Amino acid sequence: MTIKVGDTIPSMKLMVATADGPKETSTDDIFKGKKVVLFAVPGAFTPTCSAKHLPGFVQNADALKAKGVDTVACIAVNDAFVMGAWGKDQGTGDKVTMLADGAAAFAKAIGLELDLNARGMGWRSQRYALIAEDGKVTHLGVEAPGGFEVSKAESILAAL
Repeated sequence: MTIKVGDTIPSMKLMVATADGPKETSTDDIFKGKKVVLFAVPGAFTPTCSAKHLPGFVQNADALKAKGVDTVACIAVNDAFVMGAWGKDQGTGDKVTMLADGAAAFAKAIGLELDLNARGMGWRSQRYALIAEDGKVTHLGVEAPGGFEVSKAESILAAL
């Protein structure tokens, strides 16, 4: 079942890229008592993700935080080392938390997994962005295949 507005983010473990290397975290730690913008990309270092999606959130992080967002996080079905390297390459600094969903467990738990096995990319996440308050989804924008409109930073800013 696909997550929807009003649903609670499932409680599970993720890995976060930090300056000191990968660290385990939980969705409870990320979302509890906070307003969070979480956006997902099919893969780190991929064209739309690197040229538009992540840079838009880096550029708009201060504007999002000015609207009451505590955390802006990017999640992808990559390992924490890849997410850390991508964050460094994109200059995310402390603006965007880079989360690794290495086995697509989170993507599958919320029903937004994407089967790219036929293209040699395995299981990935659909492209989406959500706003959650204290772990409850208040806004969700899932892209149509190949789309990049409802999950971009400007659309999330407008939804806040």
